[in-house]
Amino acid sequence: MARLIIMGPPGSGKGTQAEHIARHFGIPAISTGELFRAHVRDKTELGTEASGYMDRGEFVPDHVTTAMLRTRLEEADAASGFLLDGYPRTVIQIGALDEMLADRQQTLEVVLELTASDHELLARMLLRAKEQGRRDDTEPVIQRRLELYRDETQPVLTAYLHRGILLSLDGSGDRQSITKAAVAALEGALAG
Repeated sequence: MARLIIMGPPGSGKGTQAEHIARHFGIPAISTGELFRAHVRDKTELGTEASGYMDRGEFVPDHVTTAMLRTRLEEADAASGFLLDGYPRTVIQIGALDEMLADRQQTLEVVLELTASDHELLARMLLRAKEQGRRDDTEPVIQRRLELYRDETQPVLTAYLHRGILLSLDGSGDRQSITKAAVAALEGALAG
């Protein structure tokens, strides 16, 4: 069983790494972004509530995100573990996740943080913006997203560091090397 979280700034490749790591461990990668899109698409009650915030460019409130995640963790494929991407984002969400896991007599095992220099993150995101035709992803916008990520997630990273379950990994370089290093580091941490 592996109950994991992957964190990293925009452009760190955590979405791509989450897929490869989850496949290696045979667990679902659960992205809050995908949860939001699925609930909105399926017009669930939570999706309708979330879309109002998303349409205004606001963060979806903790209680909505947590309710979506709670429902997803109750699905059969998550019984033997999961890799969360995008949750928790706040200290309040850490507490909510702890409660969800305690209800199932489970604990979180490892939080993997991918790191990279701002220079590399900016270069990656500008390239992605160009390739995908994202005109709104300009340098000032990307810099702001990186600042927000740091402000928002530093308390979360600090909390997991104090618990002794935070594992930081350099996310620079090619995808295969990063995946190999991430899997090795996680296997080592899970083995104990």
